[in-house]
Amino acid sequence: MIGQNLGSHFDAIPGRFRDDNRVVGRYLAPDYKFVPELVNTLCNWLKQEFHYSDGQSFSTLVIQAIITHVYVEWIHPFGDGNGRTGRLLEFYILLRTGLPSIVSHILSNFYNQTRPEYYRQLDMARKNRNLSAFIKYATQGFRDGLNENLNLIQQSQFVIFWHNYIYEAFSDIKYTKRDSFKRKRELILSIPINKELDVDQLIELNPSIAKKYATVNRATVLRDIKELQELNLLIKIGRKYTPNTKILKAMMPSKKA
Repeated sequence: MIGQNLGSHFDAIPGRFRDDNRVVGRYLAPDYKFVPELVNTLCNWLKQEFHYSDGQSFSTLVIQAIITHVYVEWIHPFGDGNGRTGRLLEFYILLRTGLPSIVSHILSNFYNQTRPEYYRQLDMARKNRNLSAFIKYATQGFRDGLNENLNLIQQSQFVIFWHNYIYEAFSDIKYTKRDSFKRKRELILSIPINKELDVDQLIELNPSIAKKYATVNRATVLRDIKELQELNLLIKIGRKYTPNTKILKAMMPSKKA
């Protein structure tokens, strides 16, 4: 599975440790004769050092994930695919913390995004025989990645709440013209949060909106916008318009609470 789709470029025999010595950049991996012993020692040490059978805390598992990744890279047990194997083991251990898979890939992405620093930290840890700096580098990246994902999730949730609020606002309206009702609702649902758009930009938000407003005159467009303002769903800023999400934020509990 690790070498899938690599074809002839995959320089390893699946299921077997390497049977030759390897140099990765300037790093000389351990002699292949010691690989089975090193892997076995690593597995036993991880179980003992990180209290595998006694129950592990979140922080313990995060550190274990990072260290496991590093030692797999250093041992370099296979002819190829060691980077993928290390990242996969790291991902698996992070899943064991209870993190959903959507954020358990954060460290792997962080290493890829900071590749030069990743190799520098890996080399420094080897030369200094100390993993503290690498762990600090990795955990800071992990923390920042978690915060970024949390912000994205919160933004997505807010959009859902806003759309629900729009549906509720329209559910109280008695309409006589169904097409007009649906057109206005679709328009306000389509306007991106935190964006300010003029009239022409509003009626060209997407192909569906553009098609609906292509068959009405300018007065109808302005009337739709005015009615959305009267519903407190849209506010005017200068010559532009933006969703009135402040009304929803005011209804939500503050962070201090």
